[in-house]
Amino acid sequence: MNAMLKLLLAVTFILFTISPSTHGYDPLDPYGKMIIKWDLLHSSPGQHTVLVKLENVQEYRHVEKPGWKLSWHWVNKTVIWDMRGAETTEQGNCSAFASSETLPHCCLRRPTIVDLLPGAPFNMQVSNCCRGGVLTSMSQDQTNHVSAFHMTLGSFPGYPGEFTMPHDFDIGVPGYTCGNATSVAPTKYSTDKGRRKTQALATWEAECLYSQLKSSQSPKCCVSLSAFYYENIVPCPTCSCGCSSSHCVKSGVVPSFLKQKHDPHEEVSPVVQCTKHMCPIHIHWHVKVNYKEYWRVKITATNLNTRRNYSDWNLVVQHPNLNNVSRVFSFNYKAIPPLHSSINWGFKFYNDVLIQAGEIGNVQTEMLLTKDMGNFFSLREGWAFPRRILFNGDECVMPSPIDYPRLPNSASSSRLSSFVTFVLCFLLLLV
Repeated sequence: MNAMLKLLLAVTFILFTISPSTHGYDPLDPYGKMIIKWDLLHSSPGQHTVLVKLENVQEYRHVEKPGWKLSWHWVNKTVIWDMRGAETTEQGNCSAFASSETLPHCCLRRPTIVDLLPGAPFNMQVSNCCRGGVLTSMSQDQTNHVSAFHMTLGSFPGYPGEFTMPHDFDIGVPGYTCGNATSVAPTKYSTDKGRRKTQALATWEAECLYSQLKSSQSPKCCVSLSAFYYENIVPCPTCSCGCSSSHCVKSGVVPSFLKQKHDPHEEVSPVVQCTKHMCPIHIHWHVKVNYKEYWRVKITATNLNTRRNYSDWNLVVQHPNLNNVSRVFSFNYKAIPPLHSSINWGFKFYNDVLIQAGEIGNVQTEMLLTKDMGNFFSLREGWAFPRRILFNGDECVMPSPIDYPRLPNSASSSRLSSFVTFVLCFLLLLV
């Protein structure tokens, strides 16, 4: 039995190390991606007009501050003469145009584009611009999941003026890898209140996929468990997000670097409170009450990152009974039926911001679930606890299934056989 247990643990570890989330495929959001779309609106020798859009078609993964920073590599010696809705971070060397009345907006071979901030001058705006690079997920807000900007392009003196699509795209958000653009059907535009349709001269799309391993070598959150029938709390696994304590902060101590100024448009590295798990985000799942036809769960998310407020956060939970959620208190909720999962996020202007580490650095909700009696509902062997939890699209470290809270008086042999059954079912679920 010990040999079988070791084998199952080894297989489980291997499957986790080759988890789909490390390779850009997410089974909870199989079609999720970022799309970079180029529409060539006008083209003449030496001058081209382009509309570029970034579209987030991911179910729950979003782009927070400091926002996207789109870059690419020009094939020819192309320059950007004018931009609306965005700007480049640098102009570059435009000395070749010294005799011109005006200089190009950017002469770099590899420009970096950032979204304009809210409140930008009206004559610099285009539709779907000026949100500081923030993109919402499809579940939380389908009205702000697109960014767009307009460019007028030219070329250096003495070089051909034909338009050529750039390559080597990067959206500047950790974890994303982009492919090269491919030609697609030209985009059509509606004019005259829908009575007439025009279309781009040509359209290209590049796709970007997310990998949690590429985003960070260490996990970013962990989960602890408890239940009304179990006297102990199952904590986050030790060193869930690393073991280094050299940059952690003791509870109740305000670190001096919080008083230092830093660029609000640059992401700062996390400094967490000193814990055994060392994670920036701690999720706790508590089985609170067992009614005749329902059971009740309390979920708490705690921010332990002393350098960050998490705005517009979301929580994804996978559990076999989540298709039977009757009510969620204080959170928004959306089911993902095929995989028995749900997405939760805070109410706008109430608990959508998870304040940085401190006494008020947590949000919580309770869920009331109808018992699925057809599948032999039971609280035995840790059934009431989630299979996976993700915070802001990153998978959290779960306790070992063998440590899950169980009903009293469970024999050790029963625990082991149930654990083997649990692992086998989990492997089938992954397949």
